[in-house]
Amino acid sequence: MNFPQKLIAILALLPGLAFANSGGHPLDKAPARASMSSLQNGAKLFVNHCLNCHSASSMRYNRLRDLGLDEAQIRENLLFTQDKVGGMMTTALRPEDAKVWFGVVPPDLSVIARAKASPSGTGADYLYTYLRTFYQDDTRPTGWNNLVVPNVAMPHVMWQMQGVRTVKMVEQADPHEHGKMVHVFGGFEQVTPGTMTQLQFDEATADLVNYMGWMAEPAAATRKKLGVWVLFLMSFFVLFAWLLSKSYWKDVK
Repeated sequence: MNFPQKLIAILALLPGLAFANSGGHPLDKAPARASMSSLQNGAKLFVNHCLNCHSASSMRYNRLRDLGLDEAQIRENLLFTQDKVGGMMTTALRPEDAKVWFGVVPPDLSVIARAKASPSGTGADYLYTYLRTFYQDDTRPTGWNNLVVPNVAMPHVMWQMQGVRTVKMVEQADPHEHGKMVHVFGGFEQVTPGTMTQLQFDEATADLVNYMGWMAEPAAATRKKLGVWVLFLMSFFVLFAWLLSKSYWKDVK
């Protein structure tokens, strides 16, 4: 198989890979949230609910000063162990213990918001949908399952906020095989309420995802601002070069 044929074969697989990446469940669009209060709340949620098992070993606590927090606020509100403000965001969970308890070592979340981008949606879309589609499943070791990642090893760490939900499955005709019926997702059923309404939980999840997107590339906002100035300067030099050329060739016919 020559190179063009290989390229065509790879491109043909991409839609299927994207579909598998989302477990067959469509991704919801993550809300755009650019405020500092959203990022600060997301950082708090991340430290309280994610750092128990996951690390963010490429991020230092003191980098949170870029979110408008001083070192005293970071130390009092976001440090609950002997970690130092200048230290990395790591977890006390040992890999060997995680392997025993969950069957897999939880991945590092430093750049997860960029790593999960696919033709199905952005990394933020993936995380926003994933964190909101956990449901109770007594057949799983943790008691939880997920629509985006079926048979996921991770438990629902924010279940107290969202409450306990189960899924309702409905039968419908298989679009790929005539006469066959398949079970498909028909919605969630709330078993017990959480400490938040569904709207509040969605907003909190959006803040968490917003922070994880910022963590994956803290310099993104600065890069975009510099990009505007670079384009402005390039436009100025193009105009200057055009005027210079026009002046140089004005007597040439």
